[in-house]
Amino acid sequence: MSNRVVQEVWRRESPHVLAALLRRHGDLGDCEDAAQEAAEAATVQWVREGVPADPRGWLVTVASRRLIDRVRADRARAGREEAVAVARPGDAHTAPAADQATGGDGDDMLRMLVLCCHPSLSRPSQVALTLHAVCGVGTAEIAAAYLVPPRTMTQRLTRARATLRSAGAAFEFPNRSELPARIAAVLDVCHLLFTQGHTRSTGSALVDGNLTAEAIRLTRQLHCAIPDHDEVAGALALMLLTHARAATRTENGELIPLADQDRSRWDRDLIAEGVGILERVLPRGHVGRFQLQAAIAAVHAESPTWEDTDWPQISILYGMLDRVAPGPIVTLNRAVAVGVACGPQQGLDLIAPLLDNPSMLRHHRTHAVRAHLLEMLGDRTAAVESYRRAAQLATSVPEQRYLNDRVRRLAAGS
Repeated sequence: MSNRVVQEVWRRESPHVLAALLRRHGDLGDCEDAAQEAAEAATVQWVREGVPADPRGWLVTVASRRLIDRVRADRARAGREEAVAVARPGDAHTAPAADQATGGDGDDMLRMLVLCCHPSLSRPSQVALTLHAVCGVGTAEIAAAYLVPPRTMTQRLTRARATLRSAGAAFEFPNRSELPARIAAVLDVCHLLFTQGHTRSTGSALVDGNLTAEAIRLTRQLHCAIPDHDEVAGALALMLLTHARAATRTENGELIPLADQDRSRWDRDLIAEGVGILERVLPRGHVGRFQLQAAIAAVHAESPTWEDTDWPQISILYGMLDRVAPGPIVTLNRAVAVGVACGPQQGLDLIAPLLDNPSMLRHHRTHAVRAHLLEMLGDRTAAVESYRRAAQLATSVPEQRYLNDRVRRLAAGS
């Protein structure tokens, strides 16, 4: 039995183990520590003896015992001891029936996501807690994703748990008026995880498959838990349709733009699933930003070639998205679509206001999109200048290489 197998089981079961502990003992930090100790015990025992028939029950039982021991050892928490001890599970070789009967997997997952996306936390803290508590990602891995030392990430997670404790956050659904905002935050976290995995902002790799897989897994489970939530369905469709292109986005470490990707290698099963979700959800009424983004991704996914892409339709969808969820990144994407559909000058006109925005002037994509439109317009000198500036600002090595290659090709007249 390898450590990798144990880690896979832990990632699958960790949110449900935490949920079982939180139903008895409301402090997320204490429960996470106890669950982590159970995971460490599993790494030793399971590698030697094999994974038990009910790994979740084993983990819950061992973690519960660690939690009880911790409560007993800490006299400042003596008031909690009785509540935990009353529900003490049985032998570690059997699954606690109460835990198995309390709440389904989808219910546990949704409660964990809602707890980690508590409004008292900042968005980075929501993401980090989600990765740790719901995805089972280790602190060192999260720290690497954030480009900070593990000790710094440990401190951030500790502060986040303390904030939840101070806010009185409980492992329960908020009232009806608060739930929509919580679900919106959960979707933002899942989408951020996906985008960070789909296009790494730094480093030598363009894609982080672990982050995209976790984002899709979480969103899929969220969709199973609340199948009638249209924006959850839209977010899942968006991720599936976008991820369908993953295998063709790089070659030998080099970035391959959408126009040059081998569409015969796109994952048709993911495309069919994503389009099917959209076809079910779009006729239902209100259309939100994730559904619109998914609709745009579907137009790309169903186009046999770059030249056959229905750019007027994409331009219209981006116009709708700009009204529903305006923002500079939407403007940049819309400018590309408008530039292809209606002419590059119209695209340049759309992004002109962004050149007066200091933060967007420091964003490499502003200059990359401007360079692309200038190249379409035939202004090679200005395009080279913008590509060069974009390459200077980019922090992703594959993107830097691609942008510098555009500089060389245009400068050489090729």
